[in-house]
Amino acid sequence: MTSTFDGAPPARLTGVLLLTSLTTMVAAAAIVVPSGLTLNPADPAGTLTAVNARVGLHLFELGLDVVGWLALTAAGLLMAARASQAGSPLAVLAAGLLTAAGLAGLLHDAGNLALTQLATDPTDPTTVTVAGAVMLTAKWGVNLAGLLWVAATAAAAFCTTTPAGLRRAGAVAALFGLAAVVLPWTTGAGGPSPMLEQLGYLLHLPIMIWYGVLGWRQLGVRTYAPA
Repeated sequence: MTSTFDGAPPARLTGVLLLTSLTTMVAAAAIVVPSGLTLNPADPAGTLTAVNARVGLHLFELGLDVVGWLALTAAGLLMAARASQAGSPLAVLAAGLLTAAGLAGLLHDAGNLALTQLATDPTDPTTVTVAGAVMLTAKWGVNLAGLLWVAATAAAAFCTTTPAGLRRAGAVAALFGLAAVVLPWTTGAGGPSPMLEQLGYLLHLPIMIWYGVLGWRQLGVRTYAPA
């Protein structure tokens, strides 16, 4: 099926955006995990101290994450416009959910940016209390983003315009992502530990790779069927 846009540039732009999202998010995670900058609502004082000690590194990885979520949002909007032109309601839904996931991710990063400012006084008791609430909100914000991303992948996996092999891979990736989304709910009031959160990152990786493959495919297409 050819695109109603009649050309490769829109598809290639989608590919660039999806690959940009993948690479910048993976790079941000690669900085956060080993440096101990993972936000931990259970230890707001320790998190504030860590951010205060490495504020430059924190802002750098946060910038990468913002670019990643912004690229995902833009890719979702572009995919939704193209799917609407092609008359594929399920593809429009998948792209809309992807856009919503990107916006939720940006809200999560807004909380992280607020934490950066709070970290200027990491020992003040009031600041520590506020930081705990900000981190908790940011954590559930990214969980919402993950849930929307899973829903977008599941919807895309049922699109008949997506190749059969890619649909099956998308369904499997969505299951891994769903497990990542469910993890925080299993921890009750205590919330996930840093180790459990890192497991969540790994479980989301198949979805990120799936969209990376989708983006790579778009770079070489001449005609496009919305996914």
